[in-house]
Amino acid sequence: MTTKPKKQKFIVAEHESIDECLDRMRKDGYYPVRRMEQPIFKEEVRDNIVEHVPCGREIIFEGKLL
Repeated sequence: MTTKPKKQKFIVAEHESIDECLDRMRKDGYYPVRRMEQPIFKEEVRDNIVEHVPCGREIIFEGKLL
């Protein structure tokens, strides 16, 4: 018998709402304890100079086992 990890990270998918991600966590038996956001950058070249331009964010929830 395998046991679930005590902590697990859940990433909000591109076409998923935060509520849908939280529902998915509850179905897996976890409750949210922490929300983290990370910026997503893309590289653009302007005048032969590479710039990192923010183009979005990634939302990650950390869940603990119930």
